[in-house]
Amino acid sequence: MNVVVIDAQGGKIGKQLVSGIRKALPELEIMAVGANGTATAAMLSGGAARGATGENAVIVACRSADVILGPIGIAIADSLMGEISPAMAKAVGQSPAKRILIPFDHCNNVIAGAAGLPVSKRILLAIEALKQIVDAQSANSDDFAVNRRS
Repeated sequence: MNVVVIDAQGGKIGKQLVSGIRKALPELEIMAVGANGTATAAMLSGGAARGATGENAVIVACRSADVILGPIGIAIADSLMGEISPAMAKAVGQSPAKRILIPFDHCNNVIAGAAGLPVSKRILLAIEALKQIVDAQSANSDDFAVNRRS
């Protein structure tokens, strides 16, 4: 499974996601894609297997991702203090991957119903959603393998 974590600015959310995924699902290979080098470096220090930086890296990674995780701003053009270009947001939004987006109310975006949860809880919920996707895919793969043998 190709898991891509995208972040911008200092990469703190992405780093927490990567390290949480690494602990919860150590078998997954995680690709970190930062809008800038600082974000990429932070996610690599959190345990990502591979990293890339910039607009084209986001576009390319989104093409082959099975799951994309990051703050909701990665899917909104000009968000995260302008670091997410329209092309990056389009790549995230048009990717065939499942998207697990963590809600944050900033940059003129208000996510109704998302207030009150600490960041750490939002990240744990995102990792739990990824576990459910991995479990569902494993179950489907097992069904496929059984059917193929028949």
